[in-house]
Amino acid sequence: MFASLRVRNYRLFFSGQVISNVGTWMQRIAQDWLVFQLSGNNPVALGIAVAFQFTPTLLLSLWAGVLADRVDKRRMLILIQSINCVQATLLGVLNLTGVVQIWHVYLLCMMLGITSAVEVPTRQSFVAEMVGRDQIANAVALNSSIFNLARIVGPAIAGFAITWVGTGWLFIANAVSTVAVVTGLALMNPAKLFRGPAIPRAKGQLMEGLRYVRRRSDLVTVMVLMFFVSTFGITYFTSLPIVAANVFHTQADGYGLLSTLVAVGTFVGALLSARRGIRSRPRVRTMLIAAAALGLFEFVTAFMPTYLAFGLGLIPLGFATITFLNTANALVQTSVTPEMRGRVMGIYVLVLIGGNPIGGPMTGWMADAFGGRSPFYIGGAISLVAAVVCALVLIRRGGVSLPVRRFGNGLRVLKRERV
Repeated sequence: MFASLRVRNYRLFFSGQVISNVGTWMQRIAQDWLVFQLSGNNPVALGIAVAFQFTPTLLLSLWAGVLADRVDKRRMLILIQSINCVQATLLGVLNLTGVVQIWHVYLLCMMLGITSAVEVPTRQSFVAEMVGRDQIANAVALNSSIFNLARIVGPAIAGFAITWVGTGWLFIANAVSTVAVVTGLALMNPAKLFRGPAIPRAKGQLMEGLRYVRRRSDLVTVMVLMFFVSTFGITYFTSLPIVAANVFHTQADGYGLLSTLVAVGTFVGALLSARRGIRSRPRVRTMLIAAAALGLFEFVTAFMPTYLAFGLGLIPLGFATITFLNTANALVQTSVTPEMRGRVMGIYVLVLIGGNPIGGPMTGWMADAFGGRSPFYIGGAISLVAAVVCALVLIRRGGVSLPVRRFGNGLRVLKRERV
């Protein structure tokens, strides 16, 4: 289950991420609650903050994927984490001094969105450089496990810390936590990285990446399904503070507990994904089943009558969510050539995060117009339908071709998977 941790460079990265991800989730909870307070519990304002944070992905992620294939990824990540430290510090200082206004939060959300648009495809493709192709699936799953362990610890700390010290100190704590990532990256041995071939600057590289994905039915399926599920289904993360405050009438600690219950399911799912990652390759069938289960659990959870029942329904929802995300990520990373990985991951990040500027405000509008539960049952229904349609399309085409070995300038198809 922990095979990738035998690699020293990955251990350094992993250790830094354990600390930093806790800080990131503390900031996310604090930021959502701060927006909610500054806006007078307005769900639309929360959706706008999400849109400001994720809009840069629409504009920059494809370009960031091209950049990731050209630059030293380790140095780029050090630069990005340093900028994130400045962003968190500014938000914390504004909050602690009592001068913060909602437009300050929106502006700093935009700043964080710009760095995230560049950071995510760079970090995703850097995983392969740390561990090599054979252990990508295991490393991706371990990354998800620490991300979701942080989603258990971070919201739990944040929910109670907000009631004790307010939101400002949580932003400062996140700024300090970024130092762990920078330190881990700085201590790595660059000579031990599994670097792909250098990609010189040239015209048409972005279009080359798009054509590469278009020719691959398995990648097209991942991208289409990811867009619908992330835009309409996984936006339930944004809905949690709305449900906590407006449906069940709890305070920040109630919101933190709901986030923690989601994270319990995602953490267990991530560990099981790590175990599968050393036994077998990721499968399209697993991704489709997980997406359908995500939609079904989200739809059912929407109608849970009590706070406790709703919270318990979030556990299998979190499990299905992380299984879907991990399988989709591993499918993409293990089936592309090294020189195309950054560009393909840029496209993947675009469909993963790029729908949030649509889904964020839409979630707030639905909650305001139809009630706090509506984003759950609407998003769940759309995710379930998307999974079924993608499965039917693949069945009609007779499965998907999985190119896994390079010969000269092309790929030879070694196996066809039946859905």
